[in-house]
Amino acid sequence: MKVILQQDVRDHGKKGQLVEVSDGYARNFLIPRKLAVAATSDNLNNMKQQEAARLRKLELDKAEAKETAAKLEGLIVRVTAKSGGAGRLFGSVTSSEISESLREQHGISIEKNKLVLDENIKNFGTYSVKCKLGHEVSGTINVIVTEG
Repeated sequence: MKVILQQDVRDHGKKGQLVEVSDGYARNFLIPRKLAVAATSDNLNNMKQQEAARLRKLELDKAEAKETAAKLEGLIVRVTAKSGGAGRLFGSVTSSEISESLREQHGISIEKNKLVLDENIKNFGTYSVKCKLGHEVSGTINVIVTEG
């Protein structure tokens, strides 16, 4: 019997796949637990429409990530921090501080977990921070840490 999986089923397939399973397994296990539905023409059309919608959303997300990367090009974010003496910071500048400064200064909202710091920023100066925007798109933010 052919069924369309509604959830990932170990040893059979992933959500949205059309798979061939035995009749008893489908009727007694998969369908009652809502892990799958029978592969009727209506269900197949629904599956195709959902897949097309998912692909459209993926393309929109990728285009949005590329647009954000273009906005980040050449952008400078200024972060003020307390001085600890000898040109060093009292503490360090975190990715959440950079994210907040970016939002306040330029109106671009990027989550702190998408900012990649090579090492902790513990000195005043200029740094390049890589930003992973998803869908294999990344950008770079120039951060200037000044005494505040």
